[in-house]
Amino acid sequence: MNATVHYRKNIDDEQSPSKKGMDATVMATQLRAIASNFDDKQHGIIRKGSKTTVERDTMSGKNKKLNLNRVSMPKQSPEERRHNFLEVACGYSEEQAIEEAKRCLQCKKPRCMEGCPVGIDIPNFIRAIRDGEMEDAVRIIKAKNSLPGICGRVCPQEVQCESRCVLEKKGAPIAIGRLERFVADWESRQDLSEKPTHLEEEGKGRPSAVQPPTGKKVAVVGAGPAGLTCAADLAKRGHKVTVFEALHDAGGVLIYGIPEFRLPKDIVRSEVDYVKTLGVEFELDSVVGRLVQVDELLNNGFDAVFLGIGAGAPRFLNIPGENLNGVYSANEYLTRVNLMKAYQFPKYDTPIRQGKRVAVVGGGNVAMDAARCAVRLGAEEVHVVYRRSEAEMPARLEEIENAKEEGVIFDFLTNPTRFVADDRGRVERMEVVNMVLGEPDASGRRRPVAEKGSEHMVDVDTVIIAVGTIPNPLVPGNTPGLETTKWGTLVVDDDGRTTRDGVWAGGDITTGGATVISAMGAGKKAAEDIDHWLREDGPWNR
Repeated sequence: MNATVHYRKNIDDEQSPSKKGMDATVMATQLRAIASNFDDKQHGIIRKGSKTTVERDTMSGKNKKLNLNRVSMPKQSPEERRHNFLEVACGYSEEQAIEEAKRCLQCKKPRCMEGCPVGIDIPNFIRAIRDGEMEDAVRIIKAKNSLPGICGRVCPQEVQCESRCVLEKKGAPIAIGRLERFVADWESRQDLSEKPTHLEEEGKGRPSAVQPPTGKKVAVVGAGPAGLTCAADLAKRGHKVTVFEALHDAGGVLIYGIPEFRLPKDIVRSEVDYVKTLGVEFELDSVVGRLVQVDELLNNGFDAVFLGIGAGAPRFLNIPGENLNGVYSANEYLTRVNLMKAYQFPKYDTPIRQGKRVAVVGGGNVAMDAARCAVRLGAEEVHVVYRRSEAEMPARLEEIENAKEEGVIFDFLTNPTRFVADDRGRVERMEVVNMVLGEPDASGRRRPVAEKGSEHMVDVDTVIIAVGTIPNPLVPGNTPGLETTKWGTLVVDDDGRTTRDGVWAGGDITTGGATVISAMGAGKKAAEDIDHWLREDGPWNR
């Protein structure tokens, strides 16, 4: 299917970074006001056509013009994408990427890097794009990040690297995530994927990514973002790494949780293939904690173990009727749609109920993913039911905007209290209550309180519960010496060391549900500490 690409030309159309507890609409309005309401004489604004530049003094004392015309991302129109699972955002062309890269000020003290959990050299890779040196941009990014095609698509740059950009104060931060995605996509179209060699074999060609073998072996449990990052970084340091993945496909939440239209699975498999070129081996359909235990790994040749097993068990509302037919956890719903490709049934064997009136309970990115999948599966009406207001929604503004454009209806300050079955045991109605916001809770968001006497019924035939996840207790419960918190997450120190000697952990298994990039940052930090331990602190070094 050919996608109609729409280009937005004005800074007013861009998403602005969200601030915790601040209304998204108010925030966007404030940022646009900053960008458009300068005193021209005081701030030296120069307007030429559709461009907006600002003259400023740099550290060198010279004037430099700021280009505030952030390059928009082309994407499918809402009318088209409602009916397909193709990627919504179409990506920058080379010309657009260079134009956006030219806006970077190349700060002497780049604050953007402070916001990157994996420490990418952001100014230098953007400079390489600006100069047309795309292969250099690939090398710079992959020195720190083995999964740039994934990060460029799903990481919340607006609250990380882009929030630190000095142009964020003007409402037009450099589109760092979009540029990272461009570099990854550019590489995928080139012949740059030859297998890295050891350092002593390095010639005039592409620099090697892999150090000489150390003779040490590491088991990584879980092929999600934390596990893949840890495995890649350890392999680059010369260690022999084997990844044990419970599912039949590597990628973890990247494969089973995030829909095709937001993160194409070919992108994930391409990045996994890159990790394989580093020498990492994968054992799929291998359920650690059931088929093999952590102790067995340590007793049978592995010198260290990293647990990147995520938090894949669903939370529920614990209200009457939650076990009715037609009520899904978001985990099951999205796994059926994404991993098992139910949206292509009967070409693929896994079916899914294609409801006509769907309610998705929750306000995060998972809720947005589930709602937008339901739209594409043919629902006549999809409601996101959220107990707080839009200002408190944890989902990315970009995903909320996309959902609204696709026709998703948002029922704010509304909370389910029970589900009612028809005579066949299927959900047919949902009782909800209106909510009001009270004082802030521990998260900083105002606590929702039920409004007495406001209960009422709404018709539904499918309900998807997307209110968070908890860790699966399989591995912790079968591994002596692993201490857990009251939430079931593993106790770790700042380097990812667990309470069990020789075992590290990172990602959602230690934090609860969080972001892809934070999991990657944890995997990278653990890999550094594992490498140090293997070389200097392990029992064989004593």
